[in-house]
Amino acid sequence: QVQLVESGGGLVQAGGSLRLSCAVSGSIFGINAMGWYRQAPGKQRELVATITSGDSTNYTDSVKGRFTISRDNAWNTVYLQMGSLKPEDTAVYYCNLKGRRSPTYNYRIMEYWGQGTQVTVSS
Repeated sequence: QVQLVESGGGLVQAGGSLRLSCAVSGSIFGINAMGWYRQAPGKQRELVATITSGDSTNYTDSVKGRFTISRDNAWNTVYLQMGSLKPEDTAVYYCNLKGRRSPTYNYRIMEYWGQGTQVTVSS
């Protein structure tokens, strides 16, 4: 079983920066990708950024050039560095892990979510 715990959210003025962290605990046979999603009030959860096991990264258009996703070598922590923040970045940010179980379990794909951390950007 895998647990994800986000931290680093808070209140920041427009133009400011925050760094979110996602601490990974537990065990899984392999990680396919990790990512950050966000959900603003009254809106659907949306993808913000992902990083694959091969370290390929992907960003939603609205954060390209402002946000950077990264990880430590052991996949213990995944980060989201957010800069030039805008009020429209205000949301609860969720960490996500997509992995696979061992051959014993036919490499079954598993998905995990953290509890979320609030980011509020004031104008």
